[in-house]
Amino acid sequence: MNRLYIVPTPIGNLGDMTFRAVEILKEVDVILAEDTRVTGKLLKHFEISTPMRSFHSHNEHKVLNRVMDEIELGTRFALVSDAGTPGISDPGFLLSRACWDRGIIVDCLPGATALIPALVNSGLPADRFVFEGFLPHKKGRQKRLQQLEGEERSIIFYESPYRVLKTLEQLKEFFGEEREVAACREISKLHEEVVRGTLSEVIQHFNEKAPKGEFVLVLAGASK
Repeated sequence: MNRLYIVPTPIGNLGDMTFRAVEILKEVDVILAEDTRVTGKLLKHFEISTPMRSFHSHNEHKVLNRVMDEIELGTRFALVSDAGTPGISDPGFLLSRACWDRGIIVDCLPGATALIPALVNSGLPADRFVFEGFLPHKKGRQKRLQQLEGEERSIIFYESPYRVLKTLEQLKEFFGEEREVAACREISKLHEEVVRGTLSEVIQHFNEKAPKGEFVLVLAGASK
């Protein structure tokens, strides 16, 4: 049956690529890539010669129907993002939903994503959690934080090094300076680091040492 493969790619160490992911990328007819330059380096490393096409947040609406038509005609596609699992704060949701609407099987391979290692490494409760991804930059940001004030589960956010201090300051404002947090950066990369403590302590750390790399923030839930 016609299907779409969603293939996670390493978020840091290339050794995190699975054997099955390499196999699928070699077998399909076309790889849909968020950034063909980034994916091109990955394909070269694993000696994969499959043709690529761009598929990202700026063109996915435009090319979606064409891709769907080609899948129905038998073209085998795999979707990758620059790092991690497509659809998790990356393009992929629209394509996945369109496939199910047309009766096309979606086969997502297990693999790299930043939120699970960060949660497990955080030392905070990992049995139940809320994943928020990136907070809105402006409109709706404060409202979303207000909605989370009473959340008892661990809360996971993605953040860039340029906004992480601002976000930590806002978390302190809404959740209190004594709320525990783990700031996990550069997961699976050479300079991987987890800074854990109260919001005040972690803010102080990054005021003294400039934040670098992509961050996952794991915030403790509200006390019951």
